[in-house]
Amino acid sequence: MDVLQPGGWIEPVGYANGVHAPAGRVVFVAGQVGWDEQQVFRTDDLAGQFEQALRNVLAVLSEAGGKAQHICRLTAYCTDKAAYLRARPELGRIWRRLMGRHYPAMSMIFVTALLDEPGKIELEVTAVVPESTP
Repeated sequence: MDVLQPGGWIEPVGYANGVHAPAGRVVFVAGQVGWDEQQVFRTDDLAGQFEQALRNVLAVLSEAGGKAQHICRLTAYCTDKAAYLRARPELGRIWRRLMGRHYPAMSMIFVTALLDEPGKIELEVTAVVPESTP
């Protein structure tokens, strides 16, 4: 995957402005919330839900042979902007632990609520998994 960074633009922090993925299998991961495999929320903490949601994304992606580095686009829906801003340092640590220094094209959208209560964050992903995954 190649990061698309126009010349003269300030480099973004924690995301890419765009990415180009080589040919492969396109995988769409539905919005994942911070519940476990039994659909039970174990925490109402935003960072804890983010970590579980990201783990859920990676688990679904692995079913297609994909890994974190195959994620090209991530959209996050969050119900609490103030809590998100407070949690950013911890979210960054969680991200680096699970994703390394891989930063896909991302969007953060703040919403009034998620379908699944008491969900605070939902992550939706598009990935391109190479035909022969290394």
